[in-house]
Amino acid sequence: MKAVKVIKSPEAFQLLADDTRRRIIHLLRAKERTVSQIAEELGLTPQAIYHHIRKMKDADLIEIAREERVDHFIETYYRASAEVFHLSHGEGQSKKLEEQQVVDALQNLSKIGIEIQSDPEMASRVIAIQRKMAKIGGKESLADRVAGLDGVDFFGTQALIEYAGYLLMSDEDFEEYLDLQKQLRKLLKSKLVRPAQLRKKA
Repeated sequence: MKAVKVIKSPEAFQLLADDTRRRIIHLLRAKERTVSQIAEELGLTPQAIYHHIRKMKDADLIEIAREERVDHFIETYYRASAEVFHLSHGEGQSKKLEEQQVVDALQNLSKIGIEIQSDPEMASRVIAIQRKMAKIGGKESLADRVAGLDGVDFFGTQALIEYAGYLLMSDEDFEEYLDLQKQLRKLLKSKLVRPAQLRKKA
């Protein structure tokens, strides 16, 4: 499994726009699973899961991890082909999926006690700022280059992209990058339902 895979294919964008397929990817990033195991966890039939698996395997979003013989049958275990899928910006087909990912991330803030209003319009504004930041830091081209590296795990990949981005910026670029960070923080804070406070573990 690669740490990062850059997605440019319109077919892959379309596949990941489906909620069930995103849930399957989420499961397979965490642990290798069979079709039956995925079906049980998602409350769907194995036939329905296999239909999704076949399409995602053809699009190189998932891969066969291993096969085991159980009695007279071969059990196939699948895994995601990367820990993180990086959407290549500028592709029209990625817009809907990209917005949904941002909306999901904003909504998931509630799981740590931060309530924020999120909708597609809010997501579009966040994405616009993030794209400008990525362009300044060269993160898109860096992600392409880093995605092909062997022996670098997910956390190492993220650090590599971040450090290289800082070093490739001019002083003027860095000032603009900081200004965009401030804009993003201001936008997020404007949508807070109540003052942010991390939920403490019981």
